[in-house]
Amino acid sequence: MLEVSNLSAFYGKHPALQDVSLRVGLGEIVVILGANGAGKSTLLRAISGICEGKVNGNVTLNLAPLAELSPDQIVEHGVALVPEGRGIFGDLTVKENLLLGAYLNQARRDESTNFDRVLQLFPKLRERQGQVAHTMSGGEQQMLAIGRAMMSAPQILMLDEPSLGLSPLLCKELFQNLVTVKKLGIGILLVEQNAKQSLAIADRGYLLENTRIKHEDTAARLATDPAVQKAYLGVGSNGAHTTKTNIVPVQSNGVQASSLVEARPQPRYTANQQIGLNIEDLVQHASATSADSMPATKPTSVTQAQVDRVVTPRLGAVLEEIELAAKNARTRSAMQRTTVTTTAKSIASPSSPTTASDVKPLVIEIYRRPRVQVFRRRDGDFERK
Repeated sequence: MLEVSNLSAFYGKHPALQDVSLRVGLGEIVVILGANGAGKSTLLRAISGICEGKVNGNVTLNLAPLAELSPDQIVEHGVALVPEGRGIFGDLTVKENLLLGAYLNQARRDESTNFDRVLQLFPKLRERQGQVAHTMSGGEQQMLAIGRAMMSAPQILMLDEPSLGLSPLLCKELFQNLVTVKKLGIGILLVEQNAKQSLAIADRGYLLENTRIKHEDTAARLATDPAVQKAYLGVGSNGAHTTKTNIVPVQSNGVQASSLVEARPQPRYTANQQIGLNIEDLVQHASATSADSMPATKPTSVTQAQVDRVVTPRLGAVLEEIELAAKNARTRSAMQRTTVTTTAKSIASPSSPTTASDVKPLVIEIYRRPRVQVFRRRDGDFERK
């Protein structure tokens, strides 16, 4: 079991974590919920030993202390992190990325077993073992990042925003894979903005707010808690979905507190309602004005007095652009008709009279040579020392 007690982290004098305590058992999914800037990513980095700030507190895995160990020693003990943004090696192949995950001595002994387990868990990676990693889709790269972490044979797998940038379909597939990883007896500590899906697969959850753990409960109870629903699931106290909610700090007598603030929906007005006229009629009026002596094809219901009443300097500039565009369009159309007719007559036989059937539009076909890009990768054995 991974146990964290009184863990704090500071960037200079700024606290990023304060007295955080939690636990993750083997074969258990624990989710950390919290707003942006609450300290979720810092928590995972502090546990894995890669936090750039000053870290205080105790972290143990099966009662073995990890707080004073280097990052590679923490991985050797059985705690692996999949960072936000995946962090894969884009210029290496899928197989090479996976083998890098088994670099440590303990994982190297069971390399083939772990490799087969990863490919069984993610069949798409089996098909793309020789493919360069950066050419894969975002969902496949996320699978590769998780598979590389599993190659170290971890007891605890930590994931930081694994669904970031993935489509809803890929998110669903990702969370199903995490359930499969759990069944292998691996504990999962998950930081995820998708509260609904993460709570659906989790066993327990913690609420991290303003650098501190504010609440702990089972995932089922958290999912039905009114405060959690309003803050993270977009559900109001009456069960209706709200527009947008968030937890924000509120200063009261110098003491920092939290308050649930619900954004009120703002009324929306159409462009016609805002200016008091029909936009189509206004544009048609501008087009008719640009034609000068040319009659409008359709009478407009907008009078000049109405236009003068609603036209502001900014709207006036837009109408001038519409008038200029209409004039240019008519000029180009007339020039094109003249050019096509003249060209067609010039290619007709001089001795034969030119009739209407002889005057045909001139068709010019342009063929462009396709652009071919060649990527070459030097072959060589992947060596590990």
